[in-house]
Amino acid sequence: MSARDEATLVVDARMMEPPEPFVRTMEGLDELKDGEKMLLLLYREPHPLYRTLVNNGYTYRSQTAEDGTVEILIWKVAA
Repeated sequence: MSARDEATLVVDARMMEPPEPFVRTMEGLDELKDGEKMLLLLYREPHPLYRTLVNNGYTYRSQTAEDGTVEILIWKVAA
């Protein structure tokens, strides 16, 4: 199953300027219900975001597509 198939919400931040990708990501995570996942699309690895996700109880899986898009699937860690 692809990350796109798993995602409830997709945030395509590839053409956004900072800090909009971070803001949109955090707003999107607030909308997710238990068990839902968000897919974030960027052109680079968002290392500061990864730390924020882990510190706030989220986990993620990232992969780079053939076109260079970094696809980050994010979900809440089960308590």
